[in-house]
Amino acid sequence: MKLVIQIPCWNEQACIADVIASLPRGMPGIDIIEIMIIDDGSSDATAEVAAKAGVDEVVRLPRHMGLAEAFSAGIAAAIRRNADILVNTDADMPYPSVHIEQLILPILKKQADIVLGNRLSSTPEPFSPLKMMLERLGTVFVRFFSSVPVMDAASGFRAFNRDAIMAMFIHGKFSYTMETLMLAGIKRFRLVNVPITINPPRRKSRLVKNIPGYIGRSIGAVVRAFLMYHPLRFFVGIGSLFLCVSLVLGIRYMVFFAQGNSAGHVQSLILLAILALMGFQSIVLGLIGEVIAANRRLLEEIRLKLIKNEDYH
Repeated sequence: MKLVIQIPCWNEQACIADVIASLPRGMPGIDIIEIMIIDDGSSDATAEVAAKAGVDEVVRLPRHMGLAEAFSAGIAAAIRRNADILVNTDADMPYPSVHIEQLILPILKKQADIVLGNRLSSTPEPFSPLKMMLERLGTVFVRFFSSVPVMDAASGFRAFNRDAIMAMFIHGKFSYTMETLMLAGIKRFRLVNVPITINPPRRKSRLVKNIPGYIGRSIGAVVRAFLMYHPLRFFVGIGSLFLCVSLVLGIRYMVFFAQGNSAGHVQSLILLAILALMGFQSIVLGLIGEVIAANRRLLEEIRLKLIKNEDYH
């Protein structure tokens, strides 16, 4: 049983050695532990410091490409290294490494495919009241769209089993956290939440430069993933709304017509026609999108079979 711990990092020479030193080198149920650094185009000596600290591999991206690309590069490297379990943690050391053992335990017991570290259950609360409220609201939003019982959607402290590793194909360019949860729901993976504590922050977050921008991009990632895999549900919902409004306008106009007072309500007929047309167009878009989504699922299944044949045998 091989565990690979990956750490995406960008200009983290000041703390990467401490993170690597804190990682476990052995634990029950695991035969091999490998540590992998994903250097996201750092301009400092992050890669060199990590190599001296004794990591098993440094994956270097040609330039700074963002957290989602770094995570995807780590997934590809974990597949190549025949990982049975992949743990993702952050380079600025927000998550105590002592939690890794409890993070992978549900996978070892075959109770989960993906395990998330839940920071929001900590006492005292790890964030300010405003951030706690936003984190919880965002988690509810992701839980609704993904249909997985996630308790801390933004947590980057995660473990994946072999099946989940191979299914993680990230399309977005901002962050992997929301899209992987959407994929967990789409692929019907079993998700377990494990309560964890967090370390005091060592620097300001580079991902969350401002809260409104982060919220907007996170919502965009969730909606985009939902559209990619459930276009019919999305567009039929919008189309049905337009058609319902047009039906109400039609009934209203018929009432006026029966009363002989329809002459002054021609604009209602025009609005009715516009909304009905928009409703039908939305449903047609959903049908077209569903065909495209079916082709995407087929391509992903082919990709998955190729990975299984070439890398895990």
